[in-house]
Amino acid sequence: MNVNLTRISDAEIVSDAGDIIKNTNKMNWIEVGGGSRFKVLRACLKTGDWTLYVQMDPGAAFQAHRHQGSGEFFITKGELIYDIGRAPAGTYGFEPVYAEHFDAKCEVLTEMYFSGRGSVTYFDKDKNIDWIMDSEWLHKLALGEVELDVSPKD
Repeated sequence: MNVNLTRISDAEIVSDAGDIIKNTNKMNWIEVGGGSRFKVLRACLKTGDWTLYVQMDPGAAFQAHRHQGSGEFFITKGELIYDIGRAPAGTYGFEPVYAEHFDAKCEVLTEMYFSGRGSVTYFDKDKNIDWIMDSEWLHKLALGEVELDVSPKD
């Protein structure tokens, strides 16, 4: 069976069967506010699934949010500190549907792989819906068509 490959960029190869290979070392970081950056590894417009490589500077934090679908992460460097505890390098985490996080931050340079299913609802300081991030938004972010700010709102 022959598989046709397409080189999208120096960092990305895809096959007609749907395989994706991305070299994160050759991808640029996308600034997403408050000292956090994303590399969008996948943003599927058919399933709503998405995968990010995330980097957070010391002191960076995420805006309060709710996962409308489950998510999984693996800390590759540093330590994520959030509502249920500390997740140092080498930690795997699972976040169920409707998991809410009102305190997610780091004290040291932190990097993680994060894979999500569905959207994430972000809240303002009064816990009202501020905005919603989904695979379509992340797809557009990767193309440079939109900006994103995941930092806490005062």
